[in-house]
Amino acid sequence: MAAEGHGIDALGQFQLHTVGWFVGASVNFTQANLMMVLAAAAVLALLYFGARPRAIVPGRLQAAAELAYTFIYDMCTDQIGEAGRKFFPLVFTLFFFILLGNVIGVWPYAFTFTSHIAVTLALTVLVMVLTTYVGLALHGWKFFSYFVPQGVPKLLLPLLVPIEVLSYLSRLISLSVRLFANMMAGHVMLEVFGAFIVMLGAAGFIYLAPAALSLAVNVALIGFEFLVAALQAYVFAVLTCIYLHDAVHLH
Repeated sequence: MAAEGHGIDALGQFQLHTVGWFVGASVNFTQANLMMVLAAAAVLALLYFGARPRAIVPGRLQAAAELAYTFIYDMCTDQIGEAGRKFFPLVFTLFFFILLGNVIGVWPYAFTFTSHIAVTLALTVLVMVLTTYVGLALHGWKFFSYFVPQGVPKLLLPLLVPIEVLSYLSRLISLSVRLFANMMAGHVMLEVFGAFIVMLGAAGFIYLAPAALSLAVNVALIGFEFLVAALQAYVFAVLTCIYLHDAVHLH
């Protein structure tokens, strides 16, 4: 806990530290990088060991792998259409990379790399560059008609076109900040109530009841964090599909 004296250092948990024992002190390899490697390895392990049996009646691991595959595949085809099959690998990778990043950070002594704006912004830039490239590759210069609202008087276009462009660019902020802010806020709350437990428990027997209440709140928050972790990964993946739909169909 980050309870120092009578203060609570709720933001100290987001500081990056070099994991020198892993790759050597000369390499700036932080705990965030380590968690990214673990998240990627966990997804690869699920797919490899889940798909390897290829049983007609799947076991639990194979069923989980097939469910994960089907869930994202249906999301892509439902949101984008038949063209969504081409983008399935990207959406699948984004969803489970973010999901594992969110969930891993809930466990003690782990680190939530999605609580850093640098990570979520990098993922968002990847999505935005790809969707813009897809739109230009499929439609050429016609892609820019996406920023021209249909059925609007021409006199209003000088006002509305910049608004549409700003709305398009604002996706960089909304998509990255939504994920970053939700994960950061949840962990700050866990840190604060966790520090309350330590401080109230150490203050004496009379404060055991408030400490127990703080513990109950923290347990509920942990359950809520798992829900938010899954929800934020789903929102990021769905919005990625929606942006790709707009790039493919220009509407």
